[in-house]
Amino acid sequence: MGALNSERERMTTSIEIDGGSGEGGGQVLRSALSLSLLTGRPFRLSRIRANRDRPGLRPQHRAAVRAAARVSGAEVRGDRVGSEEIAFTPGPARPGEYFFDIGTAGATSLVLQTLLLPLALAAGRSSLTIRGGTHVPWSPCFHYLDWQWRPLLDHIGVPFGLTMTMAGFFPQGGGELQAWIPGSSRPRPLSLTERGPLRSVRGLSAVANLPREIAERQRSRALRRLHKLLPDLEPEVTVEELPAASRGSVLLLLAECEPGRACCFALGARGKRAERVAAEAVDALATFLGRDGAVDPWLADQLLLPLTLADGPSALRTSEVTLHLLTNAEVIRLFLPVEIDVDGPLGAAATVRVRPAAGDPSGLTRGAEEPCSAGT
Repeated sequence: MGALNSERERMTTSIEIDGGSGEGGGQVLRSALSLSLLTGRPFRLSRIRANRDRPGLRPQHRAAVRAAARVSGAEVRGDRVGSEEIAFTPGPARPGEYFFDIGTAGATSLVLQTLLLPLALAAGRSSLTIRGGTHVPWSPCFHYLDWQWRPLLDHIGVPFGLTMTMAGFFPQGGGELQAWIPGSSRPRPLSLTERGPLRSVRGLSAVANLPREIAERQRSRALRRLHKLLPDLEPEVTVEELPAASRGSVLLLLAECEPGRACCFALGARGKRAERVAAEAVDALATFLGRDGAVDPWLADQLLLPLTLADGPSALRTSEVTLHLLTNAEVIRLFLPVEIDVDGPLGAAATVRVRPAAGDPSGLTRGAEEPCSAGT
């Protein structure tokens, strides 16, 4: 009885988190929100985004907080733009149909990644429609999610559908993505430590409300660079004009190995030549291929949380240890009894090993069964 009371006390005690630790940005907040929904544990986050020029919640961070509160009926204090401290007490994630409008070009991808796992583990179907930026700096663009993140999550037992009805570029935004989540997922472990031989490189050069010639120039420069980098391959890069209320461009490349993979992209901007956009994407791919990682550093960070929920140990070789990855690991350890080991220093290739505790001692709420229909 004493052990049971001790566990109940642990689960109801609020976790204190310093938002200025690690990378000191929005990663701490998003990870804490997901983990709070998954475990039912409340938290208080102070010094939010303390390492940024404009600390505190920005509109996209507030949107993530309010979205997490909406899907779980959480009690929240401090969810206003500029706030440097919030207190979040969740209920279980409730499957249902949800619509969220960030109201700016804030990243729709980051709101989606905050909610996906809690709803995927809930016992019911959900759909999400999120309006804002789909291709904005410092966040995974829609096509990265669809070409790289979604297939790997499906591979480890977290399937979902994803589509984009409108692209939204910085600074106007106005994009919209939709996700369909079947629920009742149970993540499986993953062993991906060898990249293997490179089988193909394919890509997308796209523009929205800009001359198609810009996309053609991006494609031409990318292929020229790729032919020098990979003379034995024939990369394929398609050109597309995206429906959007804003203007912008993107060049994305996917390298598929056996069994590793990497996805790299670059965005256009006012005054930024198409050739520079292509060069940035190819340079990122060349960096990956010059190391021995099995996955790109962004995917390693994004797979860490689902692998901590798997029913066995995992190992993942990343081409670069990032501060995002290390920060994510620190926040996860606050909520879950899991071992996460990274055998290399910041900036180097390393193997990430995840050892969940035996059984299910984490106290995962697994979500509620009652559907909910809500919006913002």
